[in-house]
Amino acid sequence: MKAISTPKAPPAIGPYSQAVQSGNILFVSGQLGIDPQSGNMVEGFEAQARLVFSHLQAILEEAGMSFANVVKASVFLKDMNDFALLNEIYAGYFEAPFPAREAIQVARLPKDGLVEISVMAVKS
Repeated sequence: MKAISTPKAPPAIGPYSQAVQSGNILFVSGQLGIDPQSGNMVEGFEAQARLVFSHLQAILEEAGMSFANVVKASVFLKDMNDFALLNEIYAGYFEAPFPAREAIQVARLPKDGLVEISVMAVKS
């Protein structure tokens, strides 16, 4: 098992790694819309979601992968009313065949985030 990290994504805010690679499988921890330089959450759902995808991309690249390697995504939303906008943003990063996914509305996210996404990727 190998920890993967990049300064292009915020450091973990607890006892966990940004990502862990085990063999050819990469498990990326949930990413929030936190500015890696300031450590502050950006304002608004769209800004947070776009930053989450930027973090995911940076971590995938650090592991020598891309969104094309993602087989599973888990999406956690503060408000399911943001689901349509999430899908619009999400579609800009993935192509068919799309990874498996669930989207769940939650009561609260760390740092009062509006969206958190984790992914699993496989390197062929």
